[in-house]
Amino acid sequence: MESIDQRLIHALQIDGRAPFAKIAGALRISEHTAARRYHRLRERGIRVRGALNRFRLGHHAWTLRLRCTPDAGPTLAQALARRPDTFWVHLMSGGTEISCLQQVESPDELLLDRLPRRLVDVSAHNILQGFASPGTWRGIACLTDDEATALKPEVAPEPPTGLTDLDEALLVTLALDGRAGYAELATRAGTSESTARRRVEHLRRTGVLELQLDADPAQLGFPTQARLWMRVQPQHLEAAGAALATHPEVYFAAATTGPANLVASVTCRSGGDLYRYLTERVGGLAGVRELETAPVLRTLKRVENIGE
Repeated sequence: MESIDQRLIHALQIDGRAPFAKIAGALRISEHTAARRYHRLRERGIRVRGALNRFRLGHHAWTLRLRCTPDAGPTLAQALARRPDTFWVHLMSGGTEISCLQQVESPDELLLDRLPRRLVDVSAHNILQGFASPGTWRGIACLTDDEATALKPEVAPEPPTGLTDLDEALLVTLALDGRAGYAELATRAGTSESTARRRVEHLRRTGVLELQLDADPAQLGFPTQARLWMRVQPQHLEAAGAALATHPEVYFAAATTGPANLVASVTCRSGGDLYRYLTERVGGLAGVRELETAPVLRTLKRVENIGE
């Protein structure tokens, strides 16, 4: 991948809705080049999508781990990926294991009672504290501090409020194209352009709308991916999670309930790099007593399908 595309990808991670003129100014390229390069990235499946952070609305976030018979793995993973409330659905360990995230309004809504019988084991863990997310993944960081600062959106935080019908209509379009213009958003939602702008800006300020770079890490040079489950002594849990958030290999990390109280998703350039990361970086964290690793065979879904 050319360096200009790498820089553009990092810029979009910082602010997925930044105007091309602003991106071009920070990267010192022409606005035409920025737009053209992004459209080329979209043709390769790399795009910005809007994601609904239900956690900000008081919902519960869970990570699920399912072990199944080899013949059931791909079919079950595809069924989970089709659900509107799941995201980051991974098929792992040669097809015998699945991991996914789910956001629900109540724990009673967890999909555990609707799973097929060909499961060997199921565990559900409530996410208590997030440390790292794809939006903060450092593996693709290549801009200077000054360039990154110039691109950061000026957003004054606001407390979240309930979603309106208009908000939900806007979110459906943003889930397909996080950079959709306000004129298109207004047309699709049946409102004025000024109202569409005001509501989108409000959703961003409250943190309910997140703009995520939807890209397969393998396309960015990181084909080796794995899910980690760690048992950490409680007094070291916060420090261990904060340390993981600084590692360029980590694109998701959170403290959870259950015996494995720290979960992470990592991506590396090779199996050798993964080995060195586990032994040198994770192995050096204070308080980590046990580590379990499952290689990701395929990711069937990343961003949540809003409105489907």
